[in-house]
Amino acid sequence: MTTTLNPSAKPAAVKPKPTFKQRLSIFDVKASPYLYVAPFFILFALVGLFPLVYTFFVSLFDWHLLKGQGQFVGLENFAAVLQDRFFWNSLFNTMSIFLLSSVPQLAVALFLAAVLDQNLRAKTFWRMSILLPYIVTPVAVAMIFTNMFGEQYGLINNILGNFGLDPVMWKNETLPSHIAIATMVNWRWTGYNALILLAAMQAVPRDLYESAALDGAGAVRRFFSITLPSIRPTMVFVVITATIGGLQIFTEPRLFDPATAGGSQRQFQTTVLYLWEMAFQRQNFGKASTIAWLLFLIIVLFGVINYLISRRIATADAAKPSRAARKSSARKNAAGKNAALTRAERTTR
Repeated sequence: MTTTLNPSAKPAAVKPKPTFKQRLSIFDVKASPYLYVAPFFILFALVGLFPLVYTFFVSLFDWHLLKGQGQFVGLENFAAVLQDRFFWNSLFNTMSIFLLSSVPQLAVALFLAAVLDQNLRAKTFWRMSILLPYIVTPVAVAMIFTNMFGEQYGLINNILGNFGLDPVMWKNETLPSHIAIATMVNWRWTGYNALILLAAMQAVPRDLYESAALDGAGAVRRFFSITLPSIRPTMVFVVITATIGGLQIFTEPRLFDPATAGGSQRQFQTTVLYLWEMAFQRQNFGKASTIAWLLFLIIVLFGVINYLISRRIATADAAKPSRAARKSSARKNAAGKNAALTRAERTTR
């Protein structure tokens, strides 16, 4: 058996080994993005993920504040909390205060942002002014509003008395106490949300407003047809953050009546306030951790619902052509028809 050698075949080129600097450069290109984002994930794991996992671990035990870890009880704490009427009462109070605060808060914040988006004199002054309630400490806010909503010598009851109306039991009745606490929350957070919405409105191209004005659209029509659809992602963000903050409300109801943990009859005791009572007054860390985890699941549920609703609205808007697009398409069709008629007339002539 003979083999034939091909003299024209060239030996395979040997790749030179990369130098140390080249290997370092390749490693830098591959690893740098992960190193840049690593501090966030490390910090999140330390202050977010680990406490969440450890809280669930504590909820599986009969854990006492002073005695420490007790016997393993599994999901018995969850079953006990779900059968506790005080937990459901606190959840009702939380939802009530959340609705009374978040809905008016977002509506007023949207109105203020629309006003501040206009050409006003001293715009910077007015924009900074609405942020002043946010930088005031919650303790000062609670002291001011506690005096305003005092049942005997409060400012609001004195004003009602001048009109011959009976004083309102702001601290001893459920609905008045919820309105008082919601007023505190609205006063503090409305300006903050208004600035976020204002930043989104500033990013809307002014050409759209000018085109709509030339078409005869008024200020209200431009707001609902251009401004609101353009700032929808920011609106979703504000709604989600307001939902999370509203379900975690603690400071305002705690300072509204410092003598009690949510009222003498628990008429304004929120879920976080009940969690605080369970942990530091009853010293039952197991059930307190269970309440924390149930609240976490409720917040996740609300977040998923907000995401699905916003995604469905965005999908429907994407499938539905806008009014401006329909007008533009109609104009193009009309221009095409006019051009075709003109050509036909020339041909007949």
